[in-house]
Amino acid sequence: MSTTTTTPPPSTRHTPLSRRRPGAGLRRFKDRAATVVLTTAMVLAMIPLVLIIFEVTRRGIGVIDLDFFTQTEPPPRREGGGYAAGFFGTLYIMALAVLMSIPFGIATAVYVVEYGPNRLTSAIRFFTDVMTGIPSIFVGLFVYGLLVVGWGGMGFGTFVGAVAIAVMMLPIVTRSAEEMLRLVPDEIRNASYGLGARRWQTIMFTVLPAAAPGLTTGSMLAVARGVGETAPLLLTAFGSGLLVTAFQGQPQGSVPTQLYRGAMQPFEAGIDRAWGAALCLFVLVLLFTVVARWVGSRGSVGGR
Repeated sequence: MSTTTTTPPPSTRHTPLSRRRPGAGLRRFKDRAATVVLTTAMVLAMIPLVLIIFEVTRRGIGVIDLDFFTQTEPPPRREGGGYAAGFFGTLYIMALAVLMSIPFGIATAVYVVEYGPNRLTSAIRFFTDVMTGIPSIFVGLFVYGLLVVGWGGMGFGTFVGAVAIAVMMLPIVTRSAEEMLRLVPDEIRNASYGLGARRWQTIMFTVLPAAAPGLTTGSMLAVARGVGETAPLLLTAFGSGLLVTAFQGQPQGSVPTQLYRGAMQPFEAGIDRAWGAALCLFVLVLLFTVVARWVGSRGSVGGR
């Protein structure tokens, strides 16, 4: 008895790649049309940004020199001088705001991710989302009514300005940290538990190091947001043209408030200094954003 194997005939439905199928031309036209529309929309969206960058650079580059960072602001009519008080005040306020917002924001995100879900974590997430969309002037009014003239009557100063900026930064840090912690694979946590580690040890020595690049990126983006805020500082730090080292009780200067008041001056010298401050703020925010993106791209959550 012999067996024979038969090979099925090749399919006659195969279409060579060189032959276009019905409707291929229409799909190609739609693809090119969508590409043109999206490219045009991107170019139109970039035009205002390019114009802003060009105008701020053109008007502000001639003011920037060493004196601009080391000297205080003279009377509006007089040329020269700088925003040394504003840069010092911004650094002072942001240092305090970072100490208040970033540790607390990361700790809140850890609780939401590692100890939830429950009613409290749902409430935290809801209020964090609400705080993200609150206008900054409302935050300034809140801190003004609570700390400046309300409870304690602390008056204007560095600390209350830092509180206002910290309130602006807190929801950004919390939400970004929450998303980064959720990206840490559960296998890493389970491996840590399997080795006998407790929950706090797993969080401190496994989860947080794995999410460190993302946490750093979110924190730096929050700092970039806070460093350019003006409205909260007008109602809390108030502003000053002199170097102020007091922690609280004396109005503190900042670059955004000095820029705001300088732009309102009718004198050309004061307006030119305001353009220089605007360029410095733009470069500072851009630097924080680029560094944050670079740090985020250097490592991935969960690490190899």
